Amino acid sequence: MRGHRRDPPAGPCLISQHIWGSLMLTKTTLATVLAGTALLTSATAASAADVVELGPRPYFLVDSMEDSALKEKLLSCAAGPFEPTLFSIGHRGAAMQFPEHTKESYVAAARMGAGIIECDVTFTADKELVCRHAQNDLHTTTNILVTDLAGKCTHGFVPASGDEKAKAECRTSDITLEEFLSLEGKMDAADASATTVEGYMDGTAGWRTDLYAAPGGTVMTHAQSIELIKSLGAKFTPELKTPSVEMPFDGFSQEDYAQKMIDEYKAAGVPAEDVWAQSFNLEDVLYWIENEPEFGKQAVYLDDSYDIEGWDHMDPSTWTHSMTELKEMGVNYIAPPMWVLVTVENGEIVPSVYAKEAKAAGLELITWTLERSGPLMTGGGWYYQSIEEVTDNDGVMLELLDVLAQDVGIVGMFSDWPATVSYYANCMGLK
Repeated sequence: MRGHRRDPPAGPCLISQHIWGSLMLTKTTLATVLAGTALLTSATAASAADVVELGPRPYFLVDSMEDSALKEKLLSCAAGPFEPTLFSIGHRGAAMQFPEHTKESYVAAARMGAGIIECDVTFTADKELVCRHAQNDLHTTTNILVTDLAGKCTHGFVPASGDEKAKAECRTSDITLEEFLSLEGKMDAADASATTVEGYMDGTAGWRTDLYAAPGGTVMTHAQSIELIKSLGAKFTPELKTPSVEMPFDGFSQEDYAQKMIDEYKAAGVPAEDVWAQSFNLEDVLYWIENEPEFGKQAVYLDDSYDIEGWDHMDPSTWTHSMTELKEMGVNYIAPPMWVLVTVENGEIVPSVYAKEAKAAGLELITWTLERSGPLMTGGGWYYQSIEEVTDNDGVMLELLDVLAQDVGIVGMFSDWPATVSYYANCMGLK
């Protein structure tokens, strides 16, 4: 297998041959599929454990793999059954095809077996918590530019002209909670060459889709997301987003912000063991460790050290903190992007020095984000940069996932299309 274990294949087999050669679609099975589809489209709050529907995507990826023992293992699981798994984390829900951080996206993630679902947390002008990837992304993730609220944006729409790209900036802190809830979610995208608002909003990448974005997605408060995700039988990984405004904001300090996020879980009766609070700001994580120790045990430090000039995931001397230092601070979970945890040796994907040091220090590893790149035949882009030389087809996604799970030892994988990770985790017995 390219980029991983070169075990001899047990014999070539396409997934379609495997399924239909060994499994007849009975009336009972068809009824189950139709029932699952109805549940998904109606976005009911029944437990995700009632039905897990993975769809064709995981099978397509397995078919894309080179022949190998791993491929044969994954083929052997094609008939299921599949269950929710904590290893599968819905990144902003199921953001590859549903507007991120919407009710529809969260329900889709749960239906695809994501045992943990993410709400990125930011705040409005009246300091209420809502689910958005960034405080200043309303112009790309909602319909605000074509509503009466456009006039409240930090920077209104400016069309492209000559060498100048189209631009806008609309923040949750520009509007109240009531105004936020009047918006509709859309796929996160913008066309920088646009000369009209409508053209600017119509920039969805070809490997995503607007099919499930119309009518617009249902935006949610953080508290609403807690109730929904709990009703779906899933657990929580909220991320406290770095504010775009100067803090404190109208007397609302960073500590107030970090505390309010935790308080909303406590108010909803959610036990700390069901919450993995995240932040790229190490000070937020240390705040939770000090002030909310039960929640702090599972607080996740999202490591963005890769942004530091000269930082190298293969050279500990370039790191701001050693893994041992982080562990001594009380950090138990660390989450870098996928490429930081791997490298290539002799044409094989293997754990990086970063991954080895983290495990040696006793840190649990989570990583991001599978299914957040287009077709991988040209190297996979940013998320695959450390293994670009062996990334030339979509099947490499599962090869990388296998290395991360089996050799690196991650305990969770964020994905924009959780079905892929759920399929792998069920097949490999990862709960």
